[in-house]
Amino acid sequence: MNRLRYSVNLSYEILDPTGDFLLIVEAAKTARQSVVSERLALTPSVPAARYTDPLCNRLLRIRAYKGPLAIRYEAVVDIDHRLDDGMSLTEVPVAELPFDVLSYLAPSRYCESDRMMEFAMREFGGMHPGYSRVYAIREWVRNHVRFLSRSTNERTSAIDTIVERTGVCRDFSHLMIAICRALSIPARMSSSVDYGADPGLGAPDFHAVVEVFLSGGWYLLDPSGVSIPTGLLRIGTGRDAADIPFAAIFGKVESKRPFIEIHPISDPAAGIDLPLATTSAISTW
Repeated sequence: MNRLRYSVNLSYEILDPTGDFLLIVEAAKTARQSVVSERLALTPSVPAARYTDPLCNRLLRIRAYKGPLAIRYEAVVDIDHRLDDGMSLTEVPVAELPFDVLSYLAPSRYCESDRMMEFAMREFGGMHPGYSRVYAIREWVRNHVRFLSRSTNERTSAIDTIVERTGVCRDFSHLMIAICRALSIPARMSSSVDYGADPGLGAPDFHAVVEVFLSGGWYLLDPSGVSIPTGLLRIGTGRDAADIPFAAIFGKVESKRPFIEIHPISDPAAGIDLPLATTSAISTW
């Protein structure tokens, strides 16, 4: 088991009489991830409505008024990973997929899998189906796209990334998801924090990774390769970044860059270890 402490600080200046915010920053509560403690502070104090959807996304809805707004969330999270032998994992025929997984085969806002089919079949169609093929897709994306901060924007899609060959974590993830779906492998996005990333890439930040459906379960991969996968806690889960923005803002609002911290907590006597790299297939769902 791994234990992580993280905090998110968001700062805004609301220029209209009111501003509305939909936030997904709180740690998800799943069968394999539990929240040991957490605290949300809003300055000035304003009401916050909460909703948890079927994917365990914890949505905060806030209406604030003209002037500054500061949001701080901090939590201690335990992750009980399931580590499996990737070579034992197989792709599931479409006819046998659970109905709630079928939507992750379809193109979505940022993952135009219908436009990737010829490329996907040419590059990966001849490979043996299963985890080894999915991992080969992950490696192709990691090796053919250059990580470059602020090189893309909210309009950049998987097609843009395969042309430009630069991007940030969400672009790596969108491209991998699109290729997997083009091969009839269900794939989706998970939002997290980039624990273990090289400080040279900048301060800690929100992070996007990929989950693929194999042998009846969801398995996590980081196509950008910047994080330590067992240190990736789950915040949001969706088809792509359009489903799980950390902040959707309505009204005239000026935003400052988020300030994020994340630290591991080790307690060997309690079976709580530091996150480490692993060759096993990782599931946190």
